[in-house]
Amino acid sequence: MDGELFPRERTVIAPGAVHVPDWLGATRQRELIEACRGWARPPAGLRTVRVPGGGTMTARQVCLGLHWYPYGYADTAVDGDGAPVKPMPDRLAALAREAVAAAYGAPLAGGETYDIALINFYGGDSRMGMHRDAEERSPAPVVSLSLGDTCVFRFGNTASRGRPYRDVELRSGDLFVFGDSSRRAYHGVPKVLPGTGPHGLGLTGRLNITLRVGGLA
Repeated sequence: MDGELFPRERTVIAPGAVHVPDWLGATRQRELIEACRGWARPPAGLRTVRVPGGGTMTARQVCLGLHWYPYGYADTAVDGDGAPVKPMPDRLAALAREAVAAAYGAPLAGGETYDIALINFYGGDSRMGMHRDAEERSPAPVVSLSLGDTCVFRFGNTASRGRPYRDVELRSGDLFVFGDSSRRAYHGVPKVLPGTGPHGLGLTGRLNITLRVGGLA
């Protein structure tokens, strides 16, 4: 944010969970937004996710590499148009490893490759309930990139959806990485703040790109 009185700094939110403000510059943000527009087009494009019990998620989603659905992965958009999922771009896999190094101060150990991207689009009234990213077999950290409107990101504990948790303001360009003992922590988005995205970005709403290692092969 322009005119920041105190610059935001890298913060350890919990063991293995790190917030790096303003990690993506304006050019990289615009490039990712334009790429997301392409990935969101059919086939296997942006869809509304239906959850068991008949409800729907208020954030819409498109997947790359593997298609996530409640609660598993598939090669096709099984709860969408049934088309084969778009491949995971090499540049996103490389960006994930770069992000882990930025958050932890060291490269990702081992030769694992980030092979799944979940891209969620939040309108002004969208939210995400507390949940765990538990369908992956790999313990590699989850990488989360924020674009557009600011949100309140609630990062909790591994035992339950309730307290203790911590609310973190994620703005456009922010990076959040969680792994190690926080890899299975509950987290969610209780609020998006409409109209808070950077001017000139060309995005109304919020995009969240989460990058994961499935370990499912």
